[in-house]
Amino acid sequence: MSLKSYTVSSIKNQELLLNGKGDTPIWEQAPPLTDFSSPWEQVSIAKIEFKAVHNTTHLYCRFRVADASVYIDKTDDSKDSINDSDRVELFFRADASLDPYFCLEIDPTSRLMDFKAKPQRVFNFDWNWPSKDIEIQSSIEDDFFTVEIAIALNSLRELGLLNGNTLETGIYRAKYKQQPDGTYEPTWITWIDPQTETPDFHIASSFGRLLFEGI
Repeated sequence: MSLKSYTVSSIKNQELLLNGKGDTPIWEQAPPLTDFSSPWEQVSIAKIEFKAVHNTTHLYCRFRVADASVYIDKTDDSKDSINDSDRVELFFRADASLDPYFCLEIDPTSRLMDFKAKPQRVFNFDWNWPSKDIEIQSSIEDDFFTVEIAIALNSLRELGLLNGNTLETGIYRAKYKQQPDGTYEPTWITWIDPQTETPDFHIASSFGRLLFEGI
């Protein structure tokens, strides 16, 4: 079965400067991806719009997420706090073996939880995406938040992820909602329905493809 795909528009030699608001006119060149769902819950999903463009050096991604009640765990800036917050996620893999794959999980305040993973949820939290090869900017408005990400194409190639014009990618969101007892529990939202009984992004069937125009 062929993977679901999204075309990453080429902006050629233009540079896209991130400002966290995602309102740079260049973003208008990218088609919106809004095909998100929570296959495990019968709930309506507030709009999530993902866009991506690339130039000769970088992949640029933008999430714009409708949310009037953003939840952020402010205990500290640890990965545990990010893990308990609203966030957007990008997973990248070389192939369906998931050996390895790389995860970027970003909350609305630009905090990043990045790690390297292997099948069966073997996570290496000591691994980090090279800081010189990634930039994140974000902002929170009254009824939505925006996350912008720039990733150096060289880093994707060095990790064996960008093969020709194809980057196999999972695109996700975690939305935390307050429960009657005061705790917060996540609704798991995904671009690709992995056809699992319970929520699971760490599985080959949750990935699609980003196809880079002009490469």
